[in-house]
Amino acid sequence: MLDLTPKEVMERKALRINPCKTCQPVGALYAALGVRNCMPHSHGSQGCCSYHRSVLSRHFKEPAIAASSSFTEGASVFGGRSNIVTSARNIFDIYNPDIIAVHTTCLSETIGDDLGSYIMDMDVPEGKVVVHTNTPSYVGSHINGFFNMMMGFMNYLTRKEGTPNGKTAVFPGWVNPGDIRELKRIAALMRVPTTFFPDPSGVMDAPMTGRYEMYPEGGTTVDEIRGLGDSEHLIALGEITCIEPAELLKKKWKVDFDLLPLPVGVAYTDQYVMALRRRSMVEVPAQLEMERGQLVDLMLDSHSYTYRRKVAIFGDPDVVIGLTALVLEMGMLPKYVITGTPKEDFARKVRALFELYGVEDCVAKANADLFELHQWIKNEPVDLLIGSSYGKQIARAEDIPFIRAGFPVLDRYGGPLLPIVGYSGSIHLVERITHTLMDRIDRDCADEDLEVVM
Repeated sequence: MLDLTPKEVMERKALRINPCKTCQPVGALYAALGVRNCMPHSHGSQGCCSYHRSVLSRHFKEPAIAASSSFTEGASVFGGRSNIVTSARNIFDIYNPDIIAVHTTCLSETIGDDLGSYIMDMDVPEGKVVVHTNTPSYVGSHINGFFNMMMGFMNYLTRKEGTPNGKTAVFPGWVNPGDIRELKRIAALMRVPTTFFPDPSGVMDAPMTGRYEMYPEGGTTVDEIRGLGDSEHLIALGEITCIEPAELLKKKWKVDFDLLPLPVGVAYTDQYVMALRRRSMVEVPAQLEMERGQLVDLMLDSHSYTYRRKVAIFGDPDVVIGLTALVLEMGMLPKYVITGTPKEDFARKVRALFELYGVEDCVAKANADLFELHQWIKNEPVDLLIGSSYGKQIARAEDIPFIRAGFPVLDRYGGPLLPIVGYSGSIHLVERITHTLMDRIDRDCADEDLEVVM
């Protein structure tokens, strides 16, 4: 059990224990599920595909469809050309998607399969499309796989016809469907026509109708991806996840972009709203102003319970940066802030937040793991832990209040439906943080101090 984690911290470079990430193909699969009528395809063994689907299905509590090239010993030695060609033909014949999105695995990457040439030699039915990207499991994290798959779609499909389509493209980054619905709502209130890519809302949060739909009515369409090159502007949310796709859109199709942090909390949501306002030139509607004021008021009301409380935050880089900004706005101390994704920009951005808010003795680290986080907590405890379900062992071993947020949340329900972005989503987060801390006060206080009115 993790309660046997030693207290002495030793720097490790070649070994990760309880990593704070999963592998690239998981991210590629999730990005592909954000495209309408798309069949994700794992070019590797059936076991790899089953794992990637399982992680997503357990988080979203929805079926994560995907096909596999079903490598055996022969394909592993001689290459998977015949496997992928046969797979694509069968997928179009049986499942009839508009597009197949192929991602590699560690096995196909190691043997050096050239998917680009394989796809060129395929007999793809008229009106159908096959795209691919390279996602070696032993490099990066699921975040790398996510933006690599985005760029795979764009490299195959996106065009510039020369006539602006009047839309602002939005890259929402790795967020839940509930977050995308909130981001869309804000854009609609600001009267900005948008194309969100990828868009898993309506796919990974499809309603129960009593009838199974392999391709629910959600996701970015193939035509919308083609039209990204004619967008008037791009708003890329998530400075770690979306920088490379945003730069690709500008380099190849001359679409300027605003690169913004994920809009969690007051200041970061302000940036998103003002970026939309520059596109529409309308006044910020009263509804958004009211929600912002309610968020600030809630932070003030709960300040006596959150001020100077120490918190450890872990998970995907952009979500963690947003959560760090929020807890700093609440007057808390983000003592330990880590991500498993190997992006050093993450640590620099978090340290810039520390400096902005004048907090000291706080640690930010990329390419970290939960074993190391647990060791830090053993040496200097925190009052609250925020992150994925994999933090529950640490929370139990050290008796720390724990809030599940980010990806993956495997042991609770409803998270993918509830936003953490925008003023409204931040209100939900502040309520959860405050009540979790207050529940711990009620649990630990003496009987005579158990108040009904706080």
